[in-house]
Amino acid sequence: MSENVVHLHKPTDPPPPGTSPTVLTVVPDAPPIGPVPLWVRSGRAVKTAATHERTRAAARAAARHSLYTLNGGRIVARRAWDGRTGSRYERMIRAAEAAGNLEAAEEWEERLQRFRAARHHRRMDLLHSPVEAAKGVAVGAGVSIGVLVALGVVMAINTKDVGDVITPLTATIDFIALLIRIVQVVWGPALSIGPLLALFALWSVGRKQHAAPAWALPANVQSGEGEPITPSIVVKALRDLGVPALARAIKEMGDAGASMLGPIRIAGCGVEVDVTLPSGVSTNEVQGKRRKLAENLTRHEHEVFITIPQAARTVRLWVADSGALDEPIGPSPLVTDDTMTADYAKGRAPWGQDLRGDAAALSLYQRHLLITGLSNQGKTVALRSLALWLALDKSVQFLMGDLKGVGDWAMFDGLAKTLIQGPTDEHVIQVTEMVEGAVTEMNRRIQAPPGTVFPPLIVLVDEAQVAFMCPAKDEDKRPYGGSKANSRYFMAVRKIHNQGRAVNVLMWQGTQDPTNENLPKLVREGAHTRASLALGTESQARMALGDKAVDGGAAPNLLRPGLDRGTLVVASDGITIPAGQSSITVRTHYIDDDAAEAITDRAKALRDGVTTLHAIEREEEHDPLADIAAVVGDAPRVRTKDVLARLATRNADAYGGWSFIDLKRLLDDAGAEPYKSDGVMVVSRDRVTRALANRDTDGSASADG
Repeated sequence: MSENVVHLHKPTDPPPPGTSPTVLTVVPDAPPIGPVPLWVRSGRAVKTAATHERTRAAARAAARHSLYTLNGGRIVARRAWDGRTGSRYERMIRAAEAAGNLEAAEEWEERLQRFRAARHHRRMDLLHSPVEAAKGVAVGAGVSIGVLVALGVVMAINTKDVGDVITPLTATIDFIALLIRIVQVVWGPALSIGPLLALFALWSVGRKQHAAPAWALPANVQSGEGEPITPSIVVKALRDLGVPALARAIKEMGDAGASMLGPIRIAGCGVEVDVTLPSGVSTNEVQGKRRKLAENLTRHEHEVFITIPQAARTVRLWVADSGALDEPIGPSPLVTDDTMTADYAKGRAPWGQDLRGDAAALSLYQRHLLITGLSNQGKTVALRSLALWLALDKSVQFLMGDLKGVGDWAMFDGLAKTLIQGPTDEHVIQVTEMVEGAVTEMNRRIQAPPGTVFPPLIVLVDEAQVAFMCPAKDEDKRPYGGSKANSRYFMAVRKIHNQGRAVNVLMWQGTQDPTNENLPKLVREGAHTRASLALGTESQARMALGDKAVDGGAAPNLLRPGLDRGTLVVASDGITIPAGQSSITVRTHYIDDDAAEAITDRAKALRDGVTTLHAIEREEEHDPLADIAAVVGDAPRVRTKDVLARLATRNADAYGGWSFIDLKRLLDDAGAEPYKSDGVMVVSRDRVTRALANRDTDGSASADG
């Protein structure tokens, strides 16, 4: 094949040896494309027009409205048939039999018999009705003519004109003739418009029932997103759930399947309905298909909750409005109301909202508490919000151990009697000794005279799994962590669980990812209030809340990690739970660190002043007078019983067995005698400080001598 070479310019330098000169190859133009045939262009135009979105939308609309009319006629015909025959009663009988409700079946059978008897009576009446109707017409006509003639006679007597006798009769005949003329005029247009009105009525019925295939329905109806929950939708969702016995029973029921449902009630941001399952269908079969049921109801899985009420063979469905649970709830009353106070014994902590949108408040009176969940789901904030509310009761005392140590509880410095923050083994040892000091205080209270009232003492440990997993051992080779009888932390918690409630010594714990290793069974079952945020598995849910709650429908393992942050499932008698349920789902208020500091500042203003200990002194050598000065802190005076309690917390071994007599003897010897103020015995800070100063001065003088 030859090439046309065009030299653009003459080269001035010879090309290097072994190379060829640069050439430009000119490719001949392609032959021109012939005109597209008309039939091809027409076909393309027809295809474009036929597949255009507007054409498809118009075709769907035409099919939809035509089927609305057709199926509307079918619906009206079925309703008419139901009204004229006993088919409705027969369907209800089949539905009751399919549901295993023989009493209802007998009742519907009795109604069917009454309907048939009444219908037979009406039909027998029709045999005599023509004769009676003819007689009635003749009698009525005669009476009417007689009345009109009598009226004419009265008029003739009044007017002295005999012709007025037939005037009322003539007027009546003229009125009847007018009505006939009106009917003659209207009859023609009515015959033309009447069918159109009938078709419009059938179309309206079909449109309200969405009586058309899904592909022909509008996009918003096809998706069903946000579609209101109706009995037919619930029954269809249950039928398509994939439970053969349930589907078979609903099919046999037909349109009477809605008899399984109780009334659909508005419940907060959703609706609630009780479903009585047919015989042969268990409640756990429906519970196990929560996701499919939610999708059948055009909802997401987290928007449908299934619980088990008291009635047998019944499940309670709560279905949220589409997207309602993704909207945040309002701020906590602790933040918005700076005058709020707390009452440990009679009050309830404002914790959040339940799924109905009602306020969820928790009683903390004499209840041990356990909150668990995966990491970063809002466990600390949920636990802290309860402590913030309780801090507004100035009688409540706190011992706190934060084994995360990132400052989540720093605002309680100056409010808690002890605050230990950190994740190391040394911090676990300190927290363990803090809990053991609470056990000593508990034993002291138990040994007090009957009727003695003690202030609430909350022993709070956040990230408690760190304590249970700690490998450290003491001098006697006893482990601090673990779940055996020689574990110091485990046994201290168990002792408080066993006896602390009676003397207002309560154990609160927050822990992550519960297992038998980091949350022993005896500890988790010792809590009166158990709450769980999102978890990974059902077995963890059972550890967190117990078998009864999970069997009753509690499912924190179905909460969405990250998306349902702050939402927890609560099993407790301290919160209002709907009748027949074993748990309740609560969306907790979020209180950030700044708001928490503002609340603790208000709590500190209610108190005389608290010196927070950041470590537990474990030295054998101790100075009682110096320790008293330390626990008194900056307060001008402190009640003697509070001084004793603080000394026991500071050094349980040295002061755990002290009584008022021991304290008074020491202070009397030091010249810092306790005295009465407002009717109670107190220890003066100035007296103790002066006694320390005098002792140090005397000691220095003796040394100089």
